[in-house]
Amino acid sequence: MDELTDAELTELHRVIQQSCQELEELLDSSKESSQPVALDEPIGRLSRVAAMQQQQMAVASRQAQHQRLQLLSNALQSIERDSYGICRICEEPIGYKRLLVRPETPFCLACQSRSEGER
Repeated sequence: MDELTDAELTELHRVIQQSCQELEELLDSSKESSQPVALDEPIGRLSRVAAMQQQQMAVASRQAQHQRLQLLSNALQSIERDSYGICRICEEPIGYKRLLVRPETPFCLACQSRSEGER
């Protein structure tokens, strides 16, 4: 697999920055939905259960978004260190197409597959 060209790296940098901005906006707008359900609100028992389930789903979603934002931030730091696009396990280049789909990935497809197979 070939190393990233300057044009590909520039495009991926833009994609990562845009994704970070979108995630930050999403996290900001979803703060309220992840707040605990007030037990003293006068709503029915089933409505309270539904509200609690929605709140739990919102919390789980926000956790996943925080994790992806951290991975994207790590990718930006890798770009600054000139180590972006290199697999952290085998140290081979990660393909441009893979990075375009998952710009935060630190692993090539082969190492990612092996890692998931060991679980």
